Amino acid sequence: MPGFELFGDAERKELHDVLENGVLMRYGFDGMRNGHWKAKELERELEQRFGVQHAQLTSSGTTALNVALAVMGVGAGDEVIMPSFTFVASFESIMASGATPVLVEIDDTLTLDPAAVEAAITSKTKVVMPVHMCGSMADLDALKAICKKHDLLLLEDACQAFGGTYKGEMLGSIGDAGTFSFDFVKTITCGEGGAVLTNNSDYALHADQYSDHGHDHVGSDRGAETHPILGYNYRISELHAAVGLGQIRKMDDFIAIQRRNHAIIKEALSTIKEVSFRRIPDPEGNSCGFLSFFMPTAELSNKVVEAFKEHGIDGYWNYFNNNWHYIRRWDHLKEVKSLFPLSDHIKEGLKNLQNKKFPQSDDIISRNISCLIKLSWTEEEVKDRADRMAKAIKSIL
Repeated sequence: MPGFELFGDAERKELHDVLENGVLMRYGFDGMRNGHWKAKELERELEQRFGVQHAQLTSSGTTALNVALAVMGVGAGDEVIMPSFTFVASFESIMASGATPVLVEIDDTLTLDPAAVEAAITSKTKVVMPVHMCGSMADLDALKAICKKHDLLLLEDACQAFGGTYKGEMLGSIGDAGTFSFDFVKTITCGEGGAVLTNNSDYALHADQYSDHGHDHVGSDRGAETHPILGYNYRISELHAAVGLGQIRKMDDFIAIQRRNHAIIKEALSTIKEVSFRRIPDPEGNSCGFLSFFMPTAELSNKVVEAFKEHGIDGYWNYFNNNWHYIRRWDHLKEVKSLFPLSDHIKEGLKNLQNKKFPQSDDIISRNISCLIKLSWTEEEVKDRADRMAKAIKSIL
């Protein structure tokens, strides 16, 4: 995924503009800027490319989720349904809002199982949060239908699927709100950064205020601004936005490279009858940041992992044994290890998580191997890698 593989003159130019005028903060200091507003420019680029009315940059993908949940009115007493396979930021942001994360099974898309979502809905459910993991998308038609049926909000976490689409619409633009991460290992990177996308004008106004201590941003005197709401400091800096501005203009090239490399490797592995691939609800919309495949058993998947090591292949994960992305190793969540006291609502909602079983997700994740698709590979290097991957898998069969 990493856009940092192809840093160049575009990023350097944008950074130079910021350093030349010396204004690193995205708000204020109007007279010193010489017309440079990198965060605002990047927001306009996102709006144009993703076909949304509003984009709000934040300091990270996690704070983008914090902001999105806040503007959607999520808080104490609410529940947010999320997948058992994601990144820890998903439940961190929900708990930071005062709501309770409700974890449910994934299916062979590696994203939310719609049947599990519907079964988990209670009178406290407010939001369904699909996470478009490893470059591809959740079954958004089914999830939208569930949200409409139960009058729920849909929040897309599209942090790992930047540039992907679903039936012609950009991922992150389809729900009531969508979020992205622009950290160092995302398709488009700011170093650190995130964004909230929405077509809801109230959400957009509140996101702008909430991410900057509640400032209304009216006028050109920051000290004279009022504070319509409480807020926090989730701002992105102009330096980070400048890097992202240089990167996003390469977005189409990045996605094209990912798709080329993905296709070469998938074709090579398709010759192995024991290999099957994740289900993609809209194959044409796959951003191809990863290639994810399954072996028939967890035992065979473990053997493939060892064979890849022996054949000098890097950049792959079996998430069943990963501490960051799957419920199995999230002991700090299951044991509710918080530095600050949590509400009784959250503690009650999480009390059974330590013993809760996810048999469907366990089966899927234990058999899955997800391989990173790099931007810097030449076509010859991809073909060589694909050949070595196929040979490694065949060596254990």
